[in-house]
Amino acid sequence: MPDSHNAPHPSEHDRASAFGTQLVAVHDELRDHLARLLAAFDAHESGDELTASLRTHCLAFCTVLTRHHASEDDVAFPALASQVPALAPVLDELAHDHGLIAHLVGGIEHRVATAATEDEPDARARLRSEVDGLASVLESHLHWEERRIVEALDALDTGVSVAAMFGWEPRD
Repeated sequence: MPDSHNAPHPSEHDRASAFGTQLVAVHDELRDHLARLLAAFDAHESGDELTASLRTHCLAFCTVLTRHHASEDDVAFPALASQVPALAPVLDELAHDHGLIAHLVGGIEHRVATAATEDEPDARARLRSEVDGLASVLESHLHWEERRIVEALDALDTGVSVAAMFGWEPRD
């Protein structure tokens, strides 16, 4: 049995080169979370009512997505911009996208709150429509972000954790 105390420790470069890979892993987890949310809509009976579990699942996804984008805007993008200034326009566009996505998330959160406090007709169908819209915008955004910055993230030299960079503890 190998002695874990003698196992090689990754160098700072090895850890830094994982940021691009970790970003894709975080995005894949967001995609999985969103797919589970959409499946939850499909699993419930059709009708106007929003179940408590569906509302909770919706709000949880919104919270995770918001935390991820806040970490990118506050930590990852400034670190990347400082080391790769040529990416500043791309990072500005991505941050702008985050604002647009936040607007969509805010609408979803409002619809969930409204449906929870009022007997709104077709609440479930309207919420599903808004979540479908968010899913389309988000997939386009995630794909574009990955294409534009993964290589630069792989070269990033910083001591920041993946959780701080992307607002997420990746699964092992």
